[in-house]
Amino acid sequence: MFSELSAQREASSLLCRPASEDQGPVFDRVLQAYTPCSERFKLGERSFSRQYAHIYAARLMQMRPLLTERAQQKWGVNVRIRKLCDLQTGEQCCIVGTLFKHMELQPSILKEISEEHNLLPQPARARYISDADELILEDELQRIKLEGKIDKDKCVTGSVIAIYGAEKNDGKFTVEEFCTADLPLQTPRPSLSSDKFVLLASGLGLGSSHADSMLGLQLLVDMITGQLGDQGEQSGAASISRVLLAGNLLSQSTQNKEDSTKAKYLTKKTQAGSVEAIPLSFNTLFPLLIYLFKFIFPPRFLGTSGQNVSDIQKYSSVDSHLDILENTLRLRHLAPTAPDTLGCYPFYQKDPFVLEECPHVYFSGNAPSFESKLVKGPDGQEVLLVTVPEFSSTQMACLVNLRTLECEPVTFSAFSADDDDESEMNISH
Repeated sequence: MFSELSAQREASSLLCRPASEDQGPVFDRVLQAYTPCSERFKLGERSFSRQYAHIYAARLMQMRPLLTERAQQKWGVNVRIRKLCDLQTGEQCCIVGTLFKHMELQPSILKEISEEHNLLPQPARARYISDADELILEDELQRIKLEGKIDKDKCVTGSVIAIYGAEKNDGKFTVEEFCTADLPLQTPRPSLSSDKFVLLASGLGLGSSHADSMLGLQLLVDMITGQLGDQGEQSGAASISRVLLAGNLLSQSTQNKEDSTKAKYLTKKTQAGSVEAIPLSFNTLFPLLIYLFKFIFPPRFLGTSGQNVSDIQKYSSVDSHLDILENTLRLRHLAPTAPDTLGCYPFYQKDPFVLEECPHVYFSGNAPSFESKLVKGPDGQEVLLVTVPEFSSTQMACLVNLRTLECEPVTFSAFSADDDDESEMNISH
């Protein structure tokens, strides 16, 4: 896509006779105006005395009408929708509530305090699911245990869903079917007359001791600023209208005020392009950092630095970051595990992580590998999902074509200490 465009614009000039400075072409960077829409994630009043029950109540209040509508679409307009306090044994009905997943292996500070004199600390786990886990549905007043046709290993605490089934004599609710709120409505995406690109990168790890990572980063900067390749490559680089950096700009070993000045490296080196950075995740009080990008002319970008995805992976059986990203989109909630296992501010009037409008591009950073997928919604929505790999370990970024909503990885491989004398430096896309 991007490489083909570069090749079409200009034949290779690397082996041509050097041109004089007066003859050198000048490529104007394609500009795309944008408006950041992150206001709803910013804190106004800063009060930390509230309980987190308020955000769960606000979440359920916001999503109940959406799920009621979806339930009627799925099971008919005459389906009985009951509050938990109104359930009748044996009656087929629909209930709406927030999932709570009781997990024996989930870390608990209270358990650690009560057992600190008798037991050694439990080692950290990659996942905390077990066969003993139980699913419970809660609404404003009550809770009920769930059984039946619902995979508890794929569910996480904080998800608001609608369930169809019946309460049995043992007091448990037998699930026959369930549904999520699915994708919200989407603003139409107008067609563009030419290719424009947005570059996504994450986990740059500035200040790390790996020389190959820094060399790959320099190649990335040179490509963005048009200092790499022949005239065809430089012409292609001019079509990159914006760069989005999705978290972890600094390495984990450089998390102090003095080392943070290394981030100025990006400011100086990328003055030729427009750069937006999602804050770091290593050194923040609230690890959930979400930023919504809205271009004046769509498409709309919604992105996170990846903590919402990696946290869900710990408490479910879903392996793929791309599948988790799609699940959060269909749940219509960016971070269902917040605030249970993922820290966030104790919002009380409104849950800002409920999706009110469908993005055109939805991405998460610091993923182990690059993946992309085009997801379609029930009302014609089309969303490009992208997992942006950690650059410090993969030397990979990705380019999104705003005209076609296609995405491709760009790899910056460099010399390695383990390579032989025939090793080469390579840039591929």
